[in-house]
Amino acid sequence: MTVSDSHYQQIDAWIDAHFDEQVRFLQALIQVPTDTPPGNNAPHAARTAELLKGMGLETESYPVPAQQVHACGLQAITNLIVRRKYGSGPTIALNAHGDVVPPGEGWSHDPYSAQIEGGAMYGRATAVSKSDFSTFTFATRALESLDLALNGSVELHFTYDEEFGGEVGPGWLLAQGLTRPDLMIAAGFSYQVVVAHNGCLQLEVTVHGEMSHAAIPDSGTDALQGANHILSALYRLNHDYLQVRSQVEGITHPYLNVGLIIGGTNTNVIPGKVVLKIDRRMIPEEDPAQVEADLRRIIEEAALNFRPPRGGHGIRVEIRRMLLARAMVPLPGNRPLVQALQKHGQAVFGEAIPAIGTPLYTDVRLYVERGIPGVIYGAGPRTVLESHAKRADERIQLQDLRRATKVVARTLLDLLS
Repeated sequence: MTVSDSHYQQIDAWIDAHFDEQVRFLQALIQVPTDTPPGNNAPHAARTAELLKGMGLETESYPVPAQQVHACGLQAITNLIVRRKYGSGPTIALNAHGDVVPPGEGWSHDPYSAQIEGGAMYGRATAVSKSDFSTFTFATRALESLDLALNGSVELHFTYDEEFGGEVGPGWLLAQGLTRPDLMIAAGFSYQVVVAHNGCLQLEVTVHGEMSHAAIPDSGTDALQGANHILSALYRLNHDYLQVRSQVEGITHPYLNVGLIIGGTNTNVIPGKVVLKIDRRMIPEEDPAQVEADLRRIIEEAALNFRPPRGGHGIRVEIRRMLLARAMVPLPGNRPLVQALQKHGQAVFGEAIPAIGTPLYTDVRLYVERGIPGVIYGAGPRTVLESHAKRADERIQLQDLRRATKVVARTLLDLLS
């Protein structure tokens, strides 16, 4: 089948005619919270399946066994697959995640109202990535509105474990053999096609001292002072990381962050235990095993070298890996995806759409690790900062949502023709 400009025009016209419906669909998704933690995301999956059924899209629901979900620190997850088979040919998966971090403070709009103001919809997950539940759903519907003989299939993968690493989200679907697409597009932003991303190693470090009464501090060992000694050693690494540069455009250098510190018993007690949670971003050129080994060595050496200021016993550390998300690297087979998205992105947005890397880590790596070429593209602004993702007043520009839906639908038409 030969694709013509009239086919693209028909797709665009269908999306324009149904855009109000698409906006209402997204609002309904935003209005069901999926804060992770606590990670009780099965109700959102049920609501999504209900809405999709109303559009004539049958959904396969896959509850993840409770034991696996709880082991990841979550409460309930049901992942969804919508399969649309048109003929023999490649299967293209479109993946977006519904789980999000809690809204936090500082919002000028109710984070679950999906209020529209000034051409933007406000709410938690409007940009990352419930917006692309709607992008991918309505792109698929626009494709089918042409009523053409297509070669291949589209699968919508709506999953709920991106914030905690994806292993009980798309990773679970893939491990169970429930899907094996040939190509995939994951939720992203509209002004670039992302072909590579950082990896992430997260470690939990428990520092053990000896709890004692604050009136007699010499009778104990202050775990917080020990943790501070370890923190100093860790943060010094960021100076060295500045000298390690990635060759991937859009990615700069490794870096380390301590995002959570928990410890102590009460104000008048010398802390006996402190827990640090470390996030180490890895550029694609780094070896994750070596990165982890180096971090463990530095932490253990810092603990060994700590000398309590008033004498007494030293500290002891336990190190537990929480997450290892490998970097995404381009696979040779991703070229048709990149070319189609760039072509239609430039046509619809009126500017060149670069293929670059990002310092984030995403669920795409779980597909790429299994040899499935994938890229990141969807509805959103030029940068994460503009979207306010993981901050107050997260928002999506509705014009970006409309145009990205057209780009994805056109791309599907090219790939399945």
